[in-house]
Amino acid sequence: MSNLFTQFQVGRLKLANRIVIAPMCQYSAVDGCMTDWHLIHLGHLALSGAALLTIEATAVLPDGRITYGDVGLWSDETEAAMARTLDSIRRYSDISIAIQLAHAGRKASTEVPWKGGAQIPPTAPNGWQTVAPSAAPFASGENAPVALDRQGLRCVREAFVDAAKRAERIGLQAVQLHGAHGYLLHQFLSPLSNQRDDEYGGDLQGRMRFPLEVFDAVRAALPPDFPVTMRVSGTDWAPGGWDLEQTIAFARELEARRCDGMHVSSGGLTPAQNIPVGPNYQVPLAREVKATTSLPVIAVGLITDYEQAEAIIGTGDADLVALARGMLYDPRWPWHAAAYFGDRVKAPNQYLRCQPRQHRNLFDV
Repeated sequence: MSNLFTQFQVGRLKLANRIVIAPMCQYSAVDGCMTDWHLIHLGHLALSGAALLTIEATAVLPDGRITYGDVGLWSDETEAAMARTLDSIRRYSDISIAIQLAHAGRKASTEVPWKGGAQIPPTAPNGWQTVAPSAAPFASGENAPVALDRQGLRCVREAFVDAAKRAERIGLQAVQLHGAHGYLLHQFLSPLSNQRDDEYGGDLQGRMRFPLEVFDAVRAALPPDFPVTMRVSGTDWAPGGWDLEQTIAFARELEARRCDGMHVSSGGLTPAQNIPVGPNYQVPLAREVKATTSLPVIAVGLITDYEQAEAIIGTGDADLVALARGMLYDPRWPWHAAAYFGDRVKAPNQYLRCQPRQHRNLFDV
């Protein structure tokens, strides 16, 4: 058996293999509510043979959406819409499903990507006033965010807790907090975006304070063995920004707080970033977190080849590999990987007849 198709456990969650489908924003919700598109999108990925499917970045408040088309989990209406989608998927798939909870901070109120993705001013249709640690916009010329005061911080923290409780209530099996890609929790972590002079800014301890408060509050609101993980950007790829050394310090703080894993990505905080994009370009970041903590680690970023994924697990660089765009391009990637290695993978009964003749035991699970 390949390493890629060995089992792994995160909290009480038992995973059949090491393949994770990373969260991917679809920008196709209406007022935060999932639509038929989400049933199609998540439904076919639920039949992929991956061990874990992660729902896209889900806003905990309306002003925390990246776009007006983002999924939310802040009300009974958004909860009911997500529950309907999950109920339909569960009729035909037992894949483990997690959710990524997020607040976009100063990167909120933008157009959907296929219409350019530019910021929408708060006075325009589909726009609103953004918030952030400091009143510093993401890009020059954009409408500046309002710096969160203590009441605002409490509101955001409580919104994360409320969304996490809703997620558990509708049967989701893990929660990931989005502390990466330049969104609100990452904005607190990075000195490039956090210019506060109170206890939530300044040195590393100050900048970590609010993300850790959010984690602590969510952790306390869920059962002790319910998996709660964090996604981070291992570096801003920009001078003077968040870097690997600070990521490791943050990981150790999370480890002490019973975090169940860290999903290590990078970038997204500043337009000045200079990312050396290429296969495995983020794996060294994951490797260092894994080497210096006991946290389960997920590697992500241009992982597309079967041998590439196998090597990441086999060498111990990470415990799990996450695919996003590669999974959209090939929604049966886990099937094809299992066939390549001579392993086995689960397929729905309705698809068993498609098993290739040269892989007669592929679906014998």
